[in-house]
Amino acid sequence: MLAPLHIQAAHAKALTSGRRDGRGGLAKRTVVHHHRVLSEALKQAVRWRLLSINPCGLVDPPRPARREMNTIDEAETAALIGAAESSRIGAPVLLAATTGMRRGEILGLRWSDVDFERRTISVAQTLEETKTALAFKEPKTARSRRMIALPQVAIEALRRHRARQAQERLRVGPARADLDLVCTDPIGEPIRPDYLTHAFTKLVAQLGLKVRFHDLRHSHLSHLLAAGVHPKVASERAGHTSVGFTLDVYSHVMPGLQEDAANRIDAALRQHLKG
Repeated sequence: MLAPLHIQAAHAKALTSGRRDGRGGLAKRTVVHHHRVLSEALKQAVRWRLLSINPCGLVDPPRPARREMNTIDEAETAALIGAAESSRIGAPVLLAATTGMRRGEILGLRWSDVDFERRTISVAQTLEETKTALAFKEPKTARSRRMIALPQVAIEALRRHRARQAQERLRVGPARADLDLVCTDPIGEPIRPDYLTHAFTKLVAQLGLKVRFHDLRHSHLSHLLAAGVHPKVASERAGHTSVGFTLDVYSHVMPGLQEDAANRIDAALRQHLKG
């Protein structure tokens, strides 16, 4: 019978010697993923009456350290978009900075997912890179499958990008595959995620910035919240699992939140006390 002690021991072993190459343990975040997968499997076993309880519910998985979040301000974002526009990664940078989409979501975006009239993007698939090939997959969660409103500056930039893409296809001849992708190489094939990461690293180094591609997502959400956009709206744009997660991660970028709450209460009470 699988007991909580067995699961706790497995976590401990994974943290110290869980790597296949024998060079030490797995990262805490990886062990947390293992815990979640096992927990879901055992939940199903409980539903089927194969177990009376889910032992994972009695085990605390390791707590991974929160990764440092680097952000850039609006002026730096604009400079980065401008510097990238004519390059192969221009569209990915634009979309990450103006929508907060994830790397895989951007590289899997199709022109059919872009509604220029309504100024929206539908996140319907992602591009993932395995050890053997690239693969298109559905978003992992229901909240990840979402519609995002685009600012007019992004609409205009995407129109220019689409025109350049069409001209490029004419120069190189028939595309090897018509995947309808927004972000492609010269012959219409998907851009590899690792290529995007390396090209972005070179670009920001030239501009004197120290951010990862994923930090554009952090920057976009930080800008929204700092400007007073409702956290629920920011959470929906990001495809987060809950508003609570958004607030937990980004609450520090909402200046004066506690002070504003206190001032509102003070104003309301003073008005009634005077009355």
